[in-house]
Amino acid sequence: MIKKNIIRLLAVASVCMPLVSCEDVLDVNNEKKLSDLAVWSSADAGDMYVLASYKIFSDDAQLAGCRNKFWDSYSDISKSTSWSQYGHPYNTFILQGLNSGEFGAGAFECWSDQYTRIRRANVCLRDLYEYGSKFGDEYLKTRSAEIRLCRAYSYFMLARVYGGVILRTESSGTTGIDDGTFEEDVVRPRATEAQTYRFILDELNYAAENLPEKLSGTWLRGRATKAFAYGLISRIALYAGLYSEAADAAQKVTDLGTASLDPDFAKLFTPDGATSAEYIFNIRYQQGKLTHQWDMSVRPGGDSNINGTGAYAEHVPTAELCDLYEWNNGTPFSWNDWSANHTDPFTDREPRFQATVLYNGASWEGRTIDATVDGYDGYYKFEKTGSTGGKTCTGYFFRKFLQEGNTKFNVDMSTTPEPVMRYAEILLNQAEALANVDFAANKAKALDCVNKVRARVNLPAKDASSLEDFMKIIREERAKELVGEGFRFWDLRRWRLAEATLNGTMMHGVKITKSGDTFNYEVVDCDAGSNRIYPERYNYFSIPLSERSNNSACTNNPNW
Repeated sequence: MIKKNIIRLLAVASVCMPLVSCEDVLDVNNEKKLSDLAVWSSADAGDMYVLASYKIFSDDAQLAGCRNKFWDSYSDISKSTSWSQYGHPYNTFILQGLNSGEFGAGAFECWSDQYTRIRRANVCLRDLYEYGSKFGDEYLKTRSAEIRLCRAYSYFMLARVYGGVILRTESSGTTGIDDGTFEEDVVRPRATEAQTYRFILDELNYAAENLPEKLSGTWLRGRATKAFAYGLISRIALYAGLYSEAADAAQKVTDLGTASLDPDFAKLFTPDGATSAEYIFNIRYQQGKLTHQWDMSVRPGGDSNINGTGAYAEHVPTAELCDLYEWNNGTPFSWNDWSANHTDPFTDREPRFQATVLYNGASWEGRTIDATVDGYDGYYKFEKTGSTGGKTCTGYFFRKFLQEGNTKFNVDMSTTPEPVMRYAEILLNQAEALANVDFAANKAKALDCVNKVRARVNLPAKDASSLEDFMKIIREERAKELVGEGFRFWDLRRWRLAEATLNGTMMHGVKITKSGDTFNYEVVDCDAGSNRIYPERYNYFSIPLSERSNNSACTNNPNW
């Protein structure tokens, strides 16, 4: 019976491993259902326990979670077309400041969920050391590296919301991983932000040292490798301001030789691109097993006619994003002079624009997108009530991640892969880190990293005369390259630019009207004429009241 239960759990699926369940196995109540000896009866059975730790990465899934945690729609590059329908918290947060306050982080709240994940990881580590030694030292080394990597990511998800957090490395008590001391210790102060990031990075360094270099044999797709661990270090060290560490880790990813840029940017974000060498780690979906609702949620409303219902255009790109995309010869786009050398503002833009955005006149599934006022796909002015009902309030729709030709998107859902880490991010991480270590000394190498990403889509190389100029390039490249992958909102926060970008400002779109064969383009706001709200205190959200009430040593962040 136990064997059948484990096999059945596999069918539930989670991260990009071959259909591994992650919820039920790590439910601590399972200790009452399955004995520890049964769980660790074989190396393979123990692996099911270990692999459940990877659920942390689907917790942050942008495609699967697009209805309530599509992070870009809290930023300047994407707009939720709904006031509060579909469970959307975006506009009530950015236009009214709701969903966050002294009692917790609101839409960004993750304290309880992540500490549940952390406790499960701690229990798994304890049991691994107690029961897993019979499978050999290599088994202990690699599996403990996996668990500690996943636990470190839980701590990262906490740190990017709250700053310093409470560090717990035991199943329910005092410090220690394998020393057997698991006493109750509810009252514990927060570590500083620097201490928190140091702990995370040390854990990832342990993982990097002890994980395999490549996927082979029983180390199947969906398991972490050295490249993934070093890649996470390169990402998270940027948040900590540890630029040398970020640059070194990114270089180690390159030196491993297991990842490379894919020559076909557009294909990456289709089911056929799931196995690309550019993906260092991704979530893979499978028809009939594990799917997501991106097509149904994000397709333009005109696609509802494919099967009669359900294409909601819930998130659309803003003009702030779309205007960043250059012409295909590398010159900047501007609404002031586009007509001097082009017949329309869209068709001659760079390849990433074409792969990311459905614009008025774009070819799509045998038809032409009509995003004009009263058009087939349509434009609708955003209001503080209801939604635009499948129309766009910016003049654009997302193309990235849509599964072209998926005519049953309401029934079969979507199977496009979810990026967790791509090699393009590593190059951009390294470029930013090198420039901030010493721009004068590292300028050539930093620019080379950026220009490799640009060259992949046939754009000319960039140059910069100062760190300020270079960071402007980095910010634009990250916005264009990584849109929809969950970076922009958090990037603005770590750069301490969120307040300047998002507070007292409005985002924009383009309202397109047609007169005969002529189109008129008008840049308009897409925020119902209201300024956005992002005070400085949002850089560190409030610790939940429940934690502060139960833990007298836990202090709140300032200004809450």
